[in-house]
Amino acid sequence: MVKVTCLGAAGSVTGSNFLVENTLGKKVLVDCGMFQGGKQMELRNWQDWDFIPSQIRTLLLTHAHIDHSGRIPKLVRDGFKGRIITSPPTAQLCEIMLLDSAHIQEMDALWQTRKNRRKAKSEIAPLYSTEDALRSLQCFVPAERDEIINVEEGIQVRLRNAGHILGSSILELWIKDGRQQIKIVFSGDIGKSNQLILKDPRELYNADYLFVESTYGNRLHKSFDDSKAELLEAINFAVSNNEKIIIPAFAVERTQEIIYILSEFYRQGKLPDIPIYLDSPLAIKATEIFRKNKKYYDEEAMVIVNEGYDPFSIPNLQYTENTRESIAINESRDSAIIIAGSGMCTAGRIKHHLKHNLWREGASIVIVGFQANGTTGRKIVDGHKSVKIFGEDVAVKARVFTIGGFSAHADQKGLLDWVGNFAESKPRVFVVHGEASVSQEFAQIVHKQLGLETYVPQWKETLLLKPKAFTHEIPVAKEAPSDPRADMVNALRDVEKEFATLKQRIEKETTRAKISDEDIDRLRYIQEELQALLS
Repeated sequence: MVKVTCLGAAGSVTGSNFLVENTLGKKVLVDCGMFQGGKQMELRNWQDWDFIPSQIRTLLLTHAHIDHSGRIPKLVRDGFKGRIITSPPTAQLCEIMLLDSAHIQEMDALWQTRKNRRKAKSEIAPLYSTEDALRSLQCFVPAERDEIINVEEGIQVRLRNAGHILGSSILELWIKDGRQQIKIVFSGDIGKSNQLILKDPRELYNADYLFVESTYGNRLHKSFDDSKAELLEAINFAVSNNEKIIIPAFAVERTQEIIYILSEFYRQGKLPDIPIYLDSPLAIKATEIFRKNKKYYDEEAMVIVNEGYDPFSIPNLQYTENTRESIAINESRDSAIIIAGSGMCTAGRIKHHLKHNLWREGASIVIVGFQANGTTGRKIVDGHKSVKIFGEDVAVKARVFTIGGFSAHADQKGLLDWVGNFAESKPRVFVVHGEASVSQEFAQIVHKQLGLETYVPQWKETLLLKPKAFTHEIPVAKEAPSDPRADMVNALRDVEKEFATLKQRIEKETTRAKISDEDIDRLRYIQEELQALLS
């Protein structure tokens, strides 16, 4: 029996953290994210771990977003000395993101300490320090996707493309339970199909248990063309009033997508001749990492590159590295596009830009990402008449554009399509990484439309997962290096299941002489698996 304890992203969107333990007592963590979205939620970051960090030897990281990686330095500070297995781009992005997060923790603690001293209260220590972040970076062990890795005795993993942000991965876990095995899939965050820059999420078909995100499990995104048109409308509205366009954006992926779209507008002659400021040192560094990782681009992005264009370059684009340059943006009254973090408007330079522009009726505020409950961005989206910024009530008079089509998350339909690939193997589906009501709604839809058994776990709930009747014995996994025979056995097992399923489907279809698109997709999947075995 395998135990999975949901220590984050259960009943909430943030704080992704799952503890997986097999019958041999071997433990691995999946993600170690920071809780975000209001004081009560963020207090969870300070709580003691529900395990002993020094006893964990492996952390599997799906991607670099702070709600999946942000507590890693705290984990290391508290005794973790193991390895962090993730994709190469995720390791590169974490290097800049965890150091940035540590700086924010230190500055917040310093600010609170100064405030406490005036009230004769004690000093405040940061959640973790820059030194902790630097130590955590030494634990990263980049691993290429599509290769089966032996991580602990009886536990193997394979990373697959999730299509969410650069380097994001789905995790396939094979866990030995006595003489049988259990296959668990963690979706991480699933990206949209036909998303900018990145390849589409990898379709998988086999699992005994599936942990799937549900961030947008209750809604559909606007079409991409409509979203681009609305962004252009937001720009032209503010330009017509000689006001600014403020875009709170996550430093990784969302910022690069916005620049990519603005670059397209420029090449099409649609972009007004105004300055564009990327006012985020973190986003500037992340953009350089995107430039260095072209092997992960999709075909459309590579066409632009091969035509001689840099998709992240626009003549009017200016990088503002230091605080003085950032302040100068708001000293100018001319119209401009400002892209800054944080994406939920809770920290960083975006707060200064909102303070200077949120109350201006002719300005545009463009919300392009998910806003968690309790955040300033969520309050703006929900129509609050004013929000508190730096302790001051600031009126919301600017025109607010909420553009869901740029989200890096799959919407309800996208999630259903992805989960639907597992319908034949009939996994039990655990719906996580969503606000509680959204996860419940999505679980009901999965059960109703796909006929799969679903469950929404609670925070800190431990799930006991038993082998299914059709699972088979697997060889004992060695610690390292990867045993190619074990890799082949697992891959062949998946292929065998797919052949059996496909044979049944085709035999049923012969009377109508019709092969469906789904059958063709399964054949391609089998072909890819066989090619991986022979390579």
